[in-house]
Amino acid sequence: MTPVTPAAPTGPIPPVADGPAPAAAAPLAAARRTGLLVTFVLGGLTALPPLSMDMYLPALPEVTDALHSPAATIQLTLTACLAGMALGQLVIGPMSDKWGRRRPLLAGMVVYVLATALCALAPTAGSLIAFRLLQGLAGAAAIVIARAVVRDLYDGVEMARFFSTLMLISGVAPIVAPLIGGQVLRFSDWRGVFAVLTVVGLALTLVVWRSLGETLPPERRHTGGVGAALRTMRGLLGDRVFTGYTLAGGFAFAVLFSYISASPFVVQEIYGASPQAFSLLFGLNSVGLIAVGQVNGKLLVGRVSLDKALAVGLGVITAASVSLLLMSTGVFGEVGLVPIAAGLFVLMSAMGLVMPNTNAQALMRTPHAAGSASALIGTSSFLVGAVASPLVGIAGESTAVPMAVVQLVCSLLAVACFVGLCRPWQQREPQAA
Repeated sequence: MTPVTPAAPTGPIPPVADGPAPAAAAPLAAARRTGLLVTFVLGGLTALPPLSMDMYLPALPEVTDALHSPAATIQLTLTACLAGMALGQLVIGPMSDKWGRRRPLLAGMVVYVLATALCALAPTAGSLIAFRLLQGLAGAAAIVIARAVVRDLYDGVEMARFFSTLMLISGVAPIVAPLIGGQVLRFSDWRGVFAVLTVVGLALTLVVWRSLGETLPPERRHTGGVGAALRTMRGLLGDRVFTGYTLAGGFAFAVLFSYISASPFVVQEIYGASPQAFSLLFGLNSVGLIAVGQVNGKLLVGRVSLDKALAVGLGVITAASVSLLLMSTGVFGEVGLVPIAAGLFVLMSAMGLVMPNTNAQALMRTPHAAGSASALIGTSSFLVGAVASPLVGIAGESTAVPMAVVQLVCSLLAVACFVGLCRPWQQREPQAA
C-alpha cells in the first residue's frame, strides 16, 4: 500500500467499486452517509470476535455435561477459536493487500457462518474444537480487514478518532456478549448460543455484501504476500525493546484470557452463581477495564509517562494474582464469591493500564512498519492466550488454584519482560527506519 500524500483529505473517503475509479469529487452529504455506514459495518465486524468468544462463556459448564467431557477439554474450544483468530490474521491480512478488502472479507464471513452453524450441530467435544478452530480462522477476516478498511478510508486525526470508536465498541462487546448468552440459556441450551451467532454472522455478511464497497483501488495493491510479511516481522523481533513490550503485552493478555476461560467454572461451579449472575459479574469487570482505560487515555497520557502507568498496572495485576492464589488455596480460610469477585475486578480493571500502553510503546518503536508490528502484537497475544487457556482447567472444576497460578506466573513473566527487555529507566532511541 502506498502512503497517503500530505494533500490527502482527513475525512472519510467513499469506498470504490472494483473496476474503473469513479469521479474524484463526491458531495459532502454522500461522504457523511458513507462515514455513518462505515461506522456501522466496521463496528459490527469489530464486535464479532468478542461476541464469538464471550457469548459462549456462560454455557461452558453445560457443554461439559452435555458432551461428557472434562473442563480442560471443553476449554480447548476457547483455545481453538483464539488460535484460529491469531493465525488467520497472518494469512488474511496479506491476502487483502493483494486482492482488495471486499473479496477476502466476504469469503471469510461466509466460512464463519458455516463454521458457526456446524458448532451448533457438533456431536462431540472433538468436533466442536475443530469447528471452533475453523470459526476463528474465518473470523480473523473481521479483525484484520476492519483495521485495513479504516486505513483505506481515513487519514490523520479522523483515522485516530475512528479507531477510538472501534476500540470502544470492542470494549462494550465483551460486556453485552455474556449477558446475551446468559439470556439465551434461559430459553435454549448451549447450541442455541451458536444458532444466535449464526444469525448474527449471516446478517453481517449480507450487510457487508450490499453496503461495503471495495476500499483498496487496484493501483494501491501489492504482491508482498505472506512471505514478505513474515520477513518484516522477523526484523521487528530483532529490536529488543519492541520484543519486550510485545511479550509483556502477550503475557498480560494470557492473564486476561485465563480469567475468561476459567471464570465460568470458578464463579458458577465452585461458588454456585447462576449463568445470569456470572454474566452480570463479567460485565461489571469489563466496565472496570473500560473505565480505567479511559482514565489512562484521557487523564494520564501526556501527564504521566506510559512506562510509569504500565509499571503500576503490572504491579496491580501481580498483587491481585497473589491475593487470588492465597484465597483459592485457603490461606484466609473459607472465602465466598464476593472476595473472589473483588480480586477479579481489580485484576481486570488494571488491564486498562497495561494493554493500551504496551501496544502504544511497541508501535512507537516501529513507525516504518506499523501494520506488520500491529499484526505481530495481535497474533502473539492471541497465541499466548491460547496456550494459557487449557492450563486453568488442568486440576478439574472443583478448585480455582490453577487459574490463580496461571495468572500469577504470567503476570510475573510480563514484569520480567518489561524490566529485563524494555529497561524503562534507560534512554532509548527509536528503531531505525
